[in-house]
Amino acid sequence: MTASTSRPLPLGKLVAVVLVLAVAIAAYFAFAGAKRAPEANFTLLSGQKLDTKQLRGKVYLVNFWATSCVTCMKEMPTMVQTYEKYKGQGLEFVAVAMSYDPPMYVMNYAQSRQLPFKVAMDSDGSVAKQYGNVQLTPTTFVVDRDGKILKQYVGEPEYAELNRLLEKALAKQA
Repeated sequence: MTASTSRPLPLGKLVAVVLVLAVAIAAYFAFAGAKRAPEANFTLLSGQKLDTKQLRGKVYLVNFWATSCVTCMKEMPTMVQTYEKYKGQGLEFVAVAMSYDPPMYVMNYAQSRQLPFKVAMDSDGSVAKQYGNVQLTPTTFVVDRDGKILKQYVGEPEYAELNRLLEKALAKQA
């Protein structure tokens, strides 16, 4: 009968195991929780600046769009209705025109349609980059009071789902 002896792991292997576990735990927490909205600065058509720090504690939508985007033009009236329906409950909305959209087209569209929410130009593409390098329009982010992205829509949202999501987020206290 032989006695079983266990030998400790060599230090190098122990360090490797601990490192793998640390990376796995960090990845779990990074992806298990909701992704945070980036810190971004918007330049509104009025020339005013708005940053996400000013939106803290509020539920808001960030909608990337372009006047040349057929789906964007189709969804915009419903986005206006959505904003009108929930603005009294505190919803904020920033429509971010893509960098390739001519500013005069954006200004004309926003004024002629009397868009009731904030409209920003992303003239250098930095806001789109901060939001994960947005290239497809429309792309809309729903952000809760804690600054977490609840949902990202690429293309026109399913409005019943969007409304439920907004109602739930707006019902939560800051």
